[in-house]
Amino acid sequence: MEKTRFTIAQAKEGFFLNAAARGLSERTLQDYANTINKFIPFVGENTPISFVTTRHVTEFLASLTDLSNKTLLNYHTGLSAMWKWAVGEKLTAENIVRVITPPKPEIRKITPFTENELKLMLGALEKSRPYTRRGKKLSDHSIPGGDRNRAIILLLLDTGVRASELCEMTVQQVDNRNQRILVMGKGSKERLVQFSTRTGQAIWRYLASRPKAGPTDPLFTTIDGHPFDRNNLRHAMDHIGLRAKIDDVHPHRFRHTFAIQFLRNGGDPFTLQVLLGHSTMEMVKRYLSLAQADLEAAHRRASPVDNWRL
Repeated sequence: MEKTRFTIAQAKEGFFLNAAARGLSERTLQDYANTINKFIPFVGENTPISFVTTRHVTEFLASLTDLSNKTLLNYHTGLSAMWKWAVGEKLTAENIVRVITPPKPEIRKITPFTENELKLMLGALEKSRPYTRRGKKLSDHSIPGGDRNRAIILLLLDTGVRASELCEMTVQQVDNRNQRILVMGKGSKERLVQFSTRTGQAIWRYLASRPKAGPTDPLFTTIDGHPFDRNNLRHAMDHIGLRAKIDDVHPHRFRHTFAIQFLRNGGDPFTLQVLLGHSTMEMVKRYLSLAQADLEAAHRRASPVDNWRL
């Protein structure tokens, strides 16, 4: 009897059934779907998965000329995960993706927010940018979402959580009495992270405007009451940056700022690794290098021997 040849479209269906059964996060499932849904039309949905070659994958990745190396690495990871599953199911003989060298992500400059920038952002939550109308004085108007956005900014800054982690939080994950929050990190790994009294007050004030919010409801929602996602978060941060006249306001800069300030204020790198949910020290070492450079610059400015020319 001839062995059944599963098409790549059929393999995709089986892969996602398995991925859902393994309890992978919604973010991971979305990333995998984004990758595989683009790859399938490239090779043809009726092509047997065992006929797909390394050359197909290489040409597919090479065709994505407008994407960053970080995004290409995500595509490589998604395809490799599907082929690993397919090999385990004996739908194909080998993981053709594994032999392709994955793209190396660009090392992006880490630029934390300054204290003044954060104060300007927090001061730009309630009112629109000033504008003029014909024959009228300069004016502005109130905008909704101020309490929510203050709680978001303080929580991002106070805990260093990822954008996806914040968007997936539910009301019951917040323990305001003990000032801590249960974070569901990458790979469904849980970690407890502390926050300050001022952050707790901001969360309490925001939730007071949603008296019907239940324990399993999203911690943050849109003005219309829909669950908050990364696009909503990025859009909100963009507009806050515009009103505060600060460039490049995005959620990950709050994570950078938390990490740098934690080290500047005497926190140890191993604790920081746990708080950030990193599996390795690689990123923490970059933060540590920046914090050390700050200390050296501060010493040069403040050294009594140099300043007094002793």
